[in-house]
Amino acid sequence: MMRLRDLLAGCRVVQSFGDLESDIVGIAYDSRKVSRGDAFVAIRGLRADGNQFALQAIAKGAAAVVSVSPPPAEAKAAWIQVEDDREALAVLSSNFFDRPTTKLHAIGITGTNGKTTTAYLVESILKAAGHPAALFGTVEYRGPGFEYKAERTTPEAPELESLFRKVVDGGWKYAVMEVSSHAIDLKRVEGLRFDVAVFTNLSRDHLDYHKDMRTYFLAKKRLFTGLDGKAPRVMVLNRDDSQYAELAAIAPSNVISYGMDAGSDVRPSSFHLGWSGIDASFRTPAGDLTIHSNLMGKPNLYNISAAIGVAVGLGLSPDSIRAGIEQLPVVPGRFENIPTTEKFRVVVDYAHTDDALEKVLQTAREITPKPGRVIVVFGCAGERDRTKRPLMGNAAARLSDIAVLTSDNPRGEDQMAIIREVEAGMTTISGARYHSIADRREAIRLALSSAAAGDTVILAGKGHETYQVIGNQTFDFDDRVVVRELLDELAAGRNL
Repeated sequence: MMRLRDLLAGCRVVQSFGDLESDIVGIAYDSRKVSRGDAFVAIRGLRADGNQFALQAIAKGAAAVVSVSPPPAEAKAAWIQVEDDREALAVLSSNFFDRPTTKLHAIGITGTNGKTTTAYLVESILKAAGHPAALFGTVEYRGPGFEYKAERTTPEAPELESLFRKVVDGGWKYAVMEVSSHAIDLKRVEGLRFDVAVFTNLSRDHLDYHKDMRTYFLAKKRLFTGLDGKAPRVMVLNRDDSQYAELAAIAPSNVISYGMDAGSDVRPSSFHLGWSGIDASFRTPAGDLTIHSNLMGKPNLYNISAAIGVAVGLGLSPDSIRAGIEQLPVVPGRFENIPTTEKFRVVVDYAHTDDALEKVLQTAREITPKPGRVIVVFGCAGERDRTKRPLMGNAAARLSDIAVLTSDNPRGEDQMAIIREVEAGMTTISGARYHSIADRREAIRLALSSAAAGDTVILAGKGHETYQVIGNQTFDFDDRVVVRELLDELAAGRNL
């Protein structure tokens, strides 16, 4: 419980009406979930305007409404007009839960690809060092007293601050979080204090929302200029990425760099990539480090380097770093090898951008001994960035021996219309071998039936997801489950 006046501290208020001394027992932004004594923040969303439901919130017992609009005459509760509704939601949430991230070592990870794997690596290293760490990301949220699958990478500010509060109250000192560009732009993470911030890389994605690459990058850059107005104490940056110089200039003395570049603070001096994982030696500010990881491929060499950079920034021992990396068995849906008795390999990966798909296929090619082939099943999501569709088609056709184009989560778009846009990039590759099958299960069936001894089958795009959205319906669909079912049929001698 908090007085409304105190709850508004730091909020850019235009004008206020009503009793500012009233007690607030919670924060809501969905009028259907308002309880008596709540402050209701009327958010102008992408599909609905919360201001249309403000009077309903008051009727349900809201003690105050926070809005960018002035109050209607019939409003019978305190009304706070603010400059920015989403910023206000974040500020109020931070105040209500007593700014929990200021009491933690919060590690924020942003970038187009690699966020999830890096987060899991950092969490594993912290665990090996004896520090339990909460994890917030694309796959799941877990911490003291809570663990559940993520509906999206970053929840809204009240839920997020509530989770951080649970971490503090549980006596934990560390939290690792994937920070998406959407979360930054929509101010879900506004005001959070990140002790360490990580930048993985930047490539084309989310241009349906951000419109251009510069705007996309600037959203991510805000993690490093400071969502609470102060740059993170440690900034772990990919020196090989073209955005490095601009980010490093924010606070040069705070930077720990990583990459293949000889000037990187953390870099592999030697490495071997294979189906057994990664064996590598690293040069680091904490001394040389030799590790084995179950993770595979060059992209994971970068993710491991980033995680080492975080650990160095947190002052963790080389033994803890090594143990944490080696103890991580797999990251859900990230180049996840599906066990099989067949003589070919099957890998599930979340790659859903052209850059990510290209890297996954390159990795598969590097660790698939000749004359083994690379077969890929992939698609593009509906109601998302259309500009990457032909680019993904081009990457699949160029870097695989056989590509099977199918549906991902078409949502409200026509599946065949999406496929035609992807095919536009595939037809530019001379001699490309590809098939187009809208039904994802049948596409996987074709890929498995086409595989021979020594081949690698990549199922790309959905990774850890356990559903498929077609139209306005959500169906159970997990690539990992489906491939095991089909492999069982193959093992039993039935037709695929």
